[in-house]
Amino acid sequence: MAKLKIGKKKIDLWTVLSTLFTLLIVVPSLSIFANLFGKGNQNWNHIVDNMLASYVANSLWLALWTGLFSLLVGVSLAWLVTMYEFPFRKFLKWGLVLPLTIPPNIGAYTYYGMLGYTGIIQTTLRNQFGISVEPGAMNIASLGGAVFIFAIFLFPYIYMITKSFFEKNVYSLIENSRVLGRGSIYTFFKVAVPISRGAIVSGVTLVVLELLNDYGVVQYFGIPAFSTAIFTTWFSMGDLNTAVRLASILMSIALSLVLLEKLLRGRRRYSETNSRGRRAKRKKLGSKAGILASAYGLLVFALGFGIPVMQMVYWAAKSYSNVLNAEFMGYTLSTVAMALSGAAIIAVIALVIGNYNRMANSSISKIYSKVTILGYSIPGAVIAVGVIVSFIALDGLLYPAYKWFDPDSKKLVLSSSVVMLGFAYVVRFLGVGFGPIESGYDRMGNRYLEASRTLGMNTVETFFKVDVPILKGSIMTAISLVFLEIIKELPLTLILRPFNFHTLATRSYQYANDEMLPESAVPSLMIVAIGLLSVYIIQNAGRRKR
Repeated sequence: MAKLKIGKKKIDLWTVLSTLFTLLIVVPSLSIFANLFGKGNQNWNHIVDNMLASYVANSLWLALWTGLFSLLVGVSLAWLVTMYEFPFRKFLKWGLVLPLTIPPNIGAYTYYGMLGYTGIIQTTLRNQFGISVEPGAMNIASLGGAVFIFAIFLFPYIYMITKSFFEKNVYSLIENSRVLGRGSIYTFFKVAVPISRGAIVSGVTLVVLELLNDYGVVQYFGIPAFSTAIFTTWFSMGDLNTAVRLASILMSIALSLVLLEKLLRGRRRYSETNSRGRRAKRKKLGSKAGILASAYGLLVFALGFGIPVMQMVYWAAKSYSNVLNAEFMGYTLSTVAMALSGAAIIAVIALVIGNYNRMANSSISKIYSKVTILGYSIPGAVIAVGVIVSFIALDGLLYPAYKWFDPDSKKLVLSSSVVMLGFAYVVRFLGVGFGPIESGYDRMGNRYLEASRTLGMNTVETFFKVDVPILKGSIMTAISLVFLEIIKELPLTLILRPFNFHTLATRSYQYANDEMLPESAVPSLMIVAIGLLSVYIIQNAGRRKR
C-alpha cells in the first residue's frame, strides 16, 4: 500500500484519506447532537406544548399510507412486467421508471394547477359540459392529496428494486409452484412476496426516507410537518436552537426507520442454488387479462409521468417568453455546475473509501462503508441545520486568519459561500454514489490488485491504471445518479444557498409559491429533461456492465 511517512512511522495513504472523509461526513450529525444539551427557549416550549404532536402524527400518517400505496403499485407492476406477456409490456418495463425524473414538489405544483378552479379539468367541465364543481371538491392540497403525490412519483423505487429481484432470484421457486399446480395468485402471495420481502422493505424504506426529506409538497399544501417547522424556526424566527432540536427528532425518526429496515431484512435469508442466470418464462395473458394489465400499467404511467409532463409543456408554451432570458441561463448553468462538481467529488471519495474497504477488509473499513449512507438516510433539512452549525463554528475558528488576510473581513465567510452548499451535497448524496462503486469493487475482487503487485505496481498506480478504467461503468452510473439527485434537491439548497443564488429547483419553487405556475413549468421541464438524460446514461452503463 502507498505510505505517508511521518517521522519514523509510515501510515497508509488510503487509511488516512478514508478516515478524513468519514469524519467530515459525520460532523454535521455530531454537531446537531452537541447542540442539543441546553435549556429550550420559549419557541421550543411552545412547539412542544402545541405543535409537536401534529408534526409527528402527520409525518407518520404520510409515511404509513404512502408506503402502503407505493408498495401495492410498485410490487404489483414489477410482478406483471416480470412474469407476464401483455400489450405494451416492453414500453412499461422502462416507462414506469420515468416518474422518478419528476420531483414530488413539481408534481404537486402541476396537479394543484390542473385540478384548481382555473385549471384545465374544471375549465373543460364548465365550458364543454356545463358542469360546475363544488368549491374544494378537487382540492388536492390535503394529507390525502400529499399521499397520492408521494406514492405516484416515488413508487418506482419499489418497482425497480422488486423487479430486479424477481428477474434474478425466483425462477426455481416459481417453476416449482407451477409444477405443483398452484395458481398465479397463490404463487404471488405465498411464494413471490415472502421471498422478496427484503427487496420490498428496502424499496419502501427509500420511499419513506424521500418523503421525510420533502419540503416542497408539505409546504405548498400547507401541511404541518418537521421540514416546514425547521424552515419556519430558522428563517422566520431566526431560532437555530429550536431548529436543531426539531432536526434531532426528525433525524431520530429517520435513523429508527433505517434500523427497522435492517432488522426486517436480517431476520430471515433466502437463497437460490440452481437458478443463476436463468429467468422464468413469461406467461402470455389472455385478451381480457392482457387489456386489464396494459390499462393498469398505462394508467400509472400517465398519472406519474405522461399527464404532468403534458401539462408542464402546455404551461411552458404559454410562458417561455417570460422565463427564457439571461437569468434563466445563469441559474441553469449554476445548477449544472454544482451538480457536476458535487457528483465528481462524491465519485472520488467513494472510490477512495471503496478501495480502502477492498484492501483492508476490516471491521473499521466496513464501518466507514456504512457511514457513507448516513447522509442519505437523514432528511436534507436536518443535514442543512447540522452543516450550518458546523460552518458557523468553523468560521469562528478561522476568523483570526480572515482578519490577518483582510482587516475588514466579515466573520461568516465560508458560511455565506457556495462551499457550504457543496459540502452539504457531498454529505447528503455520498451514499447514492458509493453504492454503484462498491458493487463494482465487489465484482472486480482482488485479482487485479494481486496481479499488479506481482508486476511491481504500488496501490496508487494500480488505482489509476487498473481500477479506474475497469470501474468506468460504475463511476458513470454513480455520477449520473448523484447528478440527478443534486439537480432535484430543494430543502438543502433553499436553506444553505448564498444570497441571490438560484438553481432550477429553487426557481421552480419560487415561481410556484408566487402563484406563477405556468412560469414554474419551464425550469421544471428542464429538471425532467436532465432526469431523462441521466436515466438513459444509467441504463446504458448498466448494459455495458452486464
